[in-house]
Amino acid sequence: MEYEYMLMRNEKETQNRYFGGRVWCVQDICGIICAVLTWSLILYAEFVVTMVILVPNPYKAYRYINFIIFNTASFLAFASHLRTMLSDPGAVPKGNATKEMIQLLGYQEGQVFFKCPKCCSIKPERAHHCSVCQRCIRKMDHHCPWINNCVGENNQKFFVLFTFYIAFISIHSIFLAVNQFCLCIKNEWRECSNYSPPATVILLLFLILEALLFAVFTMIMLGTQLNAIWTDETGIEQLKKEEARWVKKSRWKSFQAVFGNFSLSWFSPFTQPLRAKHGNYLYSV
Repeated sequence: MEYEYMLMRNEKETQNRYFGGRVWCVQDICGIICAVLTWSLILYAEFVVTMVILVPNPYKAYRYINFIIFNTASFLAFASHLRTMLSDPGAVPKGNATKEMIQLLGYQEGQVFFKCPKCCSIKPERAHHCSVCQRCIRKMDHHCPWINNCVGENNQKFFVLFTFYIAFISIHSIFLAVNQFCLCIKNEWRECSNYSPPATVILLLFLILEALLFAVFTMIMLGTQLNAIWTDETGIEQLKKEEARWVKKSRWKSFQAVFGNFSLSWFSPFTQPLRAKHGNYLYSV
């Protein structure tokens, strides 16, 4: 039987929440360093692509078209990262294992349900406890230090978009950097860049190395996330080989649960599915 679980926020509960509970941010030094490093690498790619590759290029159409494409994708990648990092992934309220809450959720006396001993909360089906966030997270897939947050029910869309846009700008960067090398070899090195030949070579080589690493990493993560949505099975559930006690959604319904009804908003980090926006959650008991 399914019951509607309305997200209930305790005003006294301030862990990982800021600005009146509107912003979620995990207090983890390692995660914050990784997030800042991610932003720094995106900014580095912006600098090299714009100032070293595109600005000196003599072909206006090539310069303007690639500038718009790269900077648009970079902005969307940055926005997706922030939304993933600063969104509540689906934290279960702490200390909600009270008689009133148990009755509100429709549990009968003697009925079996799971309680997290660390959170002292009623644990919804498919929720797992994260030792970094120090919370139980609904449909937790994994905790990612690069976003300093868990990937869960509420922010999986943003994480998928983050990996997609990073993979896109990484491949685009490799194309632009290799093309710039060919242009510089064909013409005079001093004419193809505003920087000295050694500095240009170092900047381009580091960009290619960074782009290759990010492309491989994000494409693998994108593939695993799409597979998890396709099979309606989170990364933790696949790793633990848990028996599916829940009714699996169809593949299309599973994608709709993460992205909403199909539209261009699927590719926007500024919109989220109606289900998550209103804070209504269903789980089997």
